[in-house]
Amino acid sequence: MIWGVLGNKNSGWKISLRDCFLHQEEDSEEEPKLKYERLSNGMTEILQNDAASCMTVHDKVEVMIHHPQGHFRVRFTHLAQTFHISSVKINQISLDESGEHVGICSEDGKVVALHPQFTRSNYKQFVTGGNKLLLYERNWLNRWKTSVLHEGEGTITNIKWRANLIAWANNVGVKIYDISTKQRITNVLRDNVSLRPDMYPCSLCWKDNTTLIVGWGSSIKICVVKERNPTEMRDLPSRYVEIVSAFETEFFICGLAPLADQLVTLFFVKENSDQMLCARPRLDIIQPLPESCEEISSDALTVRNFQDNECRDYRLEHSEGESLFYIISPKDIVVAKERDQDDHIDWLVQKKKYEEALMAAEISFKNIKRHDVQKIGMEYINHLVNTRDYDSAARKCQKVLGKNMELWENEVYRFKTIGQLKAISQYLPRGDLRLRPAIYEMILHEFLKTDYEGFATLIREWPGDLYNNMAIVQAVTDHLKRDPTNSTLLTTLAELYTYDQRYDRALEIYLRLRHKDVYQLIHKHNLFSSIEDKIVLLMDFDKEKAVDMLLDNEDKISIDKVVEELADRPELLHVYLHKLFKRDHHKGQKYHERQIGLYAEYDRPNLLPFLRDSTHCPLEKALEICQQRNFVEETVFLLSRMGNCRRALQMIMEELADVDKAIEFAKDQDDAELWDDLISYSIDKPPFITGLLNNIGTHVDPILLIRRIKEGMEIPNLRDSLVKILHDYNLQILLREGCKKILVADSLSLLQKMHRTQMRGVRVDEENICESCHATILPSDMAKTFNVVVFHCRHMFHKECLPSSGTIPGLQFCNICSAKRRGPGSGILEMKK
Repeated sequence: MIWGVLGNKNSGWKISLRDCFLHQEEDSEEEPKLKYERLSNGMTEILQNDAASCMTVHDKVEVMIHHPQGHFRVRFTHLAQTFHISSVKINQISLDESGEHVGICSEDGKVVALHPQFTRSNYKQFVTGGNKLLLYERNWLNRWKTSVLHEGEGTITNIKWRANLIAWANNVGVKIYDISTKQRITNVLRDNVSLRPDMYPCSLCWKDNTTLIVGWGSSIKICVVKERNPTEMRDLPSRYVEIVSAFETEFFICGLAPLADQLVTLFFVKENSDQMLCARPRLDIIQPLPESCEEISSDALTVRNFQDNECRDYRLEHSEGESLFYIISPKDIVVAKERDQDDHIDWLVQKKKYEEALMAAEISFKNIKRHDVQKIGMEYINHLVNTRDYDSAARKCQKVLGKNMELWENEVYRFKTIGQLKAISQYLPRGDLRLRPAIYEMILHEFLKTDYEGFATLIREWPGDLYNNMAIVQAVTDHLKRDPTNSTLLTTLAELYTYDQRYDRALEIYLRLRHKDVYQLIHKHNLFSSIEDKIVLLMDFDKEKAVDMLLDNEDKISIDKVVEELADRPELLHVYLHKLFKRDHHKGQKYHERQIGLYAEYDRPNLLPFLRDSTHCPLEKALEICQQRNFVEETVFLLSRMGNCRRALQMIMEELADVDKAIEFAKDQDDAELWDDLISYSIDKPPFITGLLNNIGTHVDPILLIRRIKEGMEIPNLRDSLVKILHDYNLQILLREGCKKILVADSLSLLQKMHRTQMRGVRVDEENICESCHATILPSDMAKTFNVVVFHCRHMFHKECLPSSGTIPGLQFCNICSAKRRGPGSGILEMKK
């Protein structure tokens, strides 16, 4: 028996994945583009006895054609209506766009048009095949008018109507007819004429209203209907067809369907052309090119009884509303659809590409229906655990488990079971969301048993309120009983005491260990009252840091308290007082006397700078100490400071025997008597005379020294010294002359500037007054003759108000400026004269 099926894509037909097998390589790394499902809900049982011949799909109706007791019937399942059709094979089923009219043609050449509400359809237009292509149209009297569109080229095997264009295939080729202009547009010839048209039928498919896809044998052509330029029409049709792509395929074509800009192609495959053995049909997605194609995917389908099928037994139908493709064979109907994100994730999980699957689920979490991001993540974690990649599994827990505390605890216990608590410890939640304290304590106890360093790291990194601090302190204390000198455990215990605010115990441990964080602990928690009796320990640990801390916090620990604590450790006391003196010369002034001995004992290089800078140091005490220890430089300084410069100079000459220092000392004191003493002491010592000759020239007249040198005394480098004296003298003369020239030039320049200034005009107006009579300098009647004297100092007088010129006739001076030089009141007295 033969079946034709027409169905709604949203109908009650169920699809079973278990019954459909896609023949692919199990280890293929290329993801398939389509997924396949077999129609069920009674279809399997029906096709065991019958055979499907054709099928169509529409959004609105579901129609099934079946053969009860030797007669084909069509049934509209949503209306429960059945129509008797034919007792022969159904070749094709067609629906109009509205889905209200059904056209059915059978093997005997008959066509039936139906409407679900009537016995027969009220179509206005339809076409039929056979040996002729007939167009049926209703006229205004509602009678059928028949027009022959084409005949004489054999049986018409396929017809596809889209908008105003009708395409059909016969033994010669494919024609396209424009029903709006009543013109045949083109004739696309069949390429391989050796193939029987009945065995290898033509496949036609409209991609859109102007694009026709033609598949015949192993050839595919894509034809585009275009409007002809009006200037080129003449007697030609208003439209023409351009073949934009034509290429050969490896197998025979059973059906075509568009998929965006690609093609879905159903192929009939022969395993052996000699034995005529049929292989599984192939459903390929190809990318058409102008003269070839690119294979995107290829799937071999295991349909029932594929070994017995021929090329003509397969059909490919598609739903334009969505990417659904129906593969029809006599004993099977398979649906192919594009893989969605859920399918993509399925494939990634199947290939154990969990990282990519998790990423895909996170990106498309709003669109996936069958998967859950967290479940995929759990699968990934399980996979990592099974492959013993525990670190990666623990790291993924942070991302996958998120805020689910129950899952977190389950994973912690699982990691404990497999002995990998260390791996997950660093990723546990420790912010606002936290696990039970027992979980953290369990991990800390595990580390404490096997890894002291890891335990210490967790204590440093974890907040102290994650766990019961006292319980962990007790556990550490128990371990210290077995290993009391373990520095790692002691440091960790100090940190635990700090978390518990028992800072005194933490401080004791830090000081015992000489730990670098002791100063940070003191500053952070203001433990200065606790360290008053531990200053020596702090200084022994790090003098510099301890002193800086003590000096920075004088308000908390006084200087007197520090000095008291360090009294038995003078070397530490010196370090403290020295830094205190460097900061402020006056704060520790009452300890300056003590500091003299400390500097002399522990830091002589800084004794002389201290003596120079201190104004509170007792000089007699300092001199006594320096003389006892024979500190010559310090004694010289103290003697000079106390006024005994001659004794100081004598010590330099006798004990240091350093003429340069003696000369430097004499220069600093700038005392003629010292220079005389220095010359007297050096006069019988030739090396000293050489030193004096080389350095005395700028402070003392060298003649005084030269005259006192005894005749016949041999003086080293005397000539060079005399040359230097002459050179220095010439240099002084040159400097004096240069200064004189500069002074004269500057004086002349300033004199010229003053002269130019004094020669400038002076404005005289009504506001100016006479400095003698204090009347306005200008008379009220400008017509009268008047005399005014204006001096360079800008003082103005009436001429008659000035006194007589004095001893030098015609030479007058400003009384006011002259009086300033002579004394108060003298100018007024002169004006009165």
